[in-house]
Amino acid sequence: VQLVESGGGVVQAGGSLRLTCAASGHTVSNWGMAWFRQRPGKEREFVAAISWTARNIEYRASVKGRFEISRAVAANTLYLQMNNLHPDDTALYMCNARTRYVDYPATSTSDGLNTWGPGTLVTVSA
Repeated sequence: VQLVESGGGVVQAGGSLRLTCAASGHTVSNWGMAWFRQRPGKEREFVAAISWTARNIEYRASVKGRFEISRAVAANTLYLQMNNLHPDDTALYMCNARTRYVDYPATSTSDGLNTWGPGTLVTVSA
């Protein structure tokens, strides 16, 4: 599976962006998918995850009510709608797909496949 993110850019505080992650090489229709980010000088952190049925969705506390994760299963695509962006949201945003949804929000998984995209940079100016 290959994952490629797009949609990053520079936006003012309070603005919005929509990130897209396109999967290729293998269907991820029955995999869990998620967004992680790495802020400057920080470790990679969990942002949001969605199960393959979309019945299970999780967010980190600081983005709840501002970010929305969704997926188009038939299109093998994951989205992250980000509203009311804060300067603290500045980060490299990376897409993740894995066969074990239950292992989120950890960055690693105890078994199965765990695939990352290279990331798309989001910069929020004050």
